[in-house]
Amino acid sequence: MNAPICSLTPSILAESTAARVSLAAPCARFSLRARGDLGPLEGALGLTLPGRIGTRADAGMLQAMCLGPDEWVLHAPESAASGVLSACEAVYATHPHSLVEISGREVTFVIEGPRAAELLTLGCPRDIETIAVGEGRRTLFDGATVLLLRDEETLFRMDCWNSFAPHLRHLLETGCRELAAEAL
Repeated sequence: MNAPICSLTPSILAESTAARVSLAAPCARFSLRARGDLGPLEGALGLTLPGRIGTRADAGMLQAMCLGPDEWVLHAPESAASGVLSACEAVYATHPHSLVEISGREVTFVIEGPRAAELLTLGCPRDIETIAVGEGRRTLFDGATVLLLRDEETLFRMDCWNSFAPHLRHLLETGCRELAAEAL
């Protein structure tokens, strides 16, 4: 598995009555590109790859989100990384595809709380409320490309590249404090 290069460690980064921002523990991440009959890949992964952009599918500890007509991001526990690689390698001869491990490239912020969606609007140009629970989007947060996943009504995950993590952390911390100050 790729080694993370971010200096941030999993912990709570900001917390107020409005929202809590924390850094999630590292996970295995993969960029998958494939076309045609996806049956062999789906069989190998034990998961039906979602076909509509922004939708997600889960099977056990593996999660897939559709990013484009032939593109998915896969998330799994770090301990499952070699299994995902082996499973896809086993079907490569009959179903060529591209599977790239991107684990070390990104970190995940967890944003939760009663005003979590509002906190995200401070840096995201899209209407957060249009992202249904269980879906996600590739979008921008203050100019940085991120994956935004909505796990519950007031619980989001935001994957970003390590190089942008300190900047986005600062924005999220500041926004968390500002939203809490509004309530005073």
